[in-house]
Amino acid sequence: MFDFHRAITPTPTHRESAGARVVPPNPMRGVLLLGLLLAMAISGVALLVALDVWAVTRQRQQEQELLFVGEQYRMAIARYYHAAPKGVPRALPATLQDLLQDDRYSIPVRHLRRLYADPLTGAPQWGAVLNGKRIAGVYSLAKGTPLKQGGFAKEAQNFAGKSSYREWAFVFTPPTPIPVGRAVRPTPGETAAPPTAPQ
Repeated sequence: MFDFHRAITPTPTHRESAGARVVPPNPMRGVLLLGLLLAMAISGVALLVALDVWAVTRQRQQEQELLFVGEQYRMAIARYYHAAPKGVPRALPATLQDLLQDDRYSIPVRHLRRLYADPLTGAPQWGAVLNGKRIAGVYSLAKGTPLKQGGFAKEAQNFAGKSSYREWAFVFTPPTPIPVGRAVRPTPGETAAPPTAPQ
């Protein structure tokens, strides 16, 4: 005889016997994953742009600090030169330390508040512009091209268009004595007085 129950009842598979269900693929999963990857890429690009903007802003701030600090050194060197005691020939400082302690006087005179570090490198070292063996100015030892290429103050107008920070030299130039008998160009409305021979 036939076993009708066995004939019409299919044998259960292993998966069905374990109670598992076959889930059809969901196309929305791929869309969500693609959107997530795209969002991550956009965030990465935005972060790089933000870092670049921050770096440029920071460099501009450091350049402004360099212009201020360099001018402090230039003015201090000028004060040192003009502050020679009576009877002592005017001279430029031999070291930057002389700007903090001018020992040409019985009581040392200070021409600079403190020795500033280079704003670009953060180091205390500076390049020195020498006049003979004396310091006439300083410049930054930093590498790179300045972002600022124009719009400088009067005392720094020669910095325009420079391709290196080392060309931003903050220099005091001592006045050149006018020899006796040298003609002097008078200003409009004035007459040049003849030089007086030394007695």
